[in-house]
Amino acid sequence: MFTWWESITKWLVYSVFGFIQGNHWAAALQFFLFDTVKIFILLALIIMAITYIRSYFPPEKTRAILAKRKGGTFIGHILAALLGIVTPFCSCSAVPLFIGFVEAGIPLGVTFTYLVAAPMVNEVALGMLWVMFGWKIALIYIISGEIIAIVSGIIIGRLKLEKYVEGMVWEMKVGAGAEIVKPTQTERFKEAMVFTLDLLKKIWIYVVIGIGVGGIMHGWVPTNALAQIAGKNNPFAVLIAVIIGIPLYSNAAGIIPLVSEFTRAGVALGTSLAFMMAVTGLSLPEMILLRRVLKPRLLAIFVGIVGVGIVFTGYLFNWIM
Repeated sequence: MFTWWESITKWLVYSVFGFIQGNHWAAALQFFLFDTVKIFILLALIIMAITYIRSYFPPEKTRAILAKRKGGTFIGHILAALLGIVTPFCSCSAVPLFIGFVEAGIPLGVTFTYLVAAPMVNEVALGMLWVMFGWKIALIYIISGEIIAIVSGIIIGRLKLEKYVEGMVWEMKVGAGAEIVKPTQTERFKEAMVFTLDLLKKIWIYVVIGIGVGGIMHGWVPTNALAQIAGKNNPFAVLIAVIIGIPLYSNAAGIIPLVSEFTRAGVALGTSLAFMMAVTGLSLPEMILLRRVLKPRLLAIFVGIVGVGIVFTGYLFNWIM
């Protein structure tokens, strides 16, 4: 699909810029030029398509759907996990969504299922993984993320932790009865275009940094160089990857180039996916914002359960693949 651009970047690096074959800087530069254009084109197309699709699932509609299952049934958790994939979510929306769900009478466990699934099974990351790694890897990503979300929500629901939700949550009203506006097709496409441009403006730096680090790895780190350190045979690789990933903050799109280079350099796939899930599912900004509505004990339980789930998933897929 991008062979034309790969040929152009090689021509630029080795003919126009005068680098010689085998030079580390040349390999890093060619990777950076190639992946930057490729990933931004893919991002624009994927974000446009996903934004159009999720225009049918605004937060108000999601809340209304989940509110119909106030009993916290298993079906309710599955529904919350699935809606987490297609509905808009960012760290800044975590608090109002949480308050809105609780105010609408949605059980705490189901609410947490959604809060885990929405950032962890990132729709942009899903599309990028599908295009760059194939449908099998994308399927592993979505299934593992959904399972973690559902199990986390069920556990939190069974523990009856409502007393660890800040009191202001129960007192606030966010307009649960707000009317759901149905935009026209033209409005949906216009909104998708505007949102895509706006999102690219916000995340481009993370993408460039991710590609830059990937380019350095591509130029200097040979294939299988990290196999001994973070391969399947290292029993601590997944745990270390998750611990490193939790405090980091990056858009999922910026992590994809690193995942690609990690696997090329010998990092086991489960370890790479666990790192990506830790960065996207337990990002530091989201935890800081959630602290406004969750008491420290519940926030710690949330991070602990999701973290254990990510570690388990990483080891599981290192074992089966």
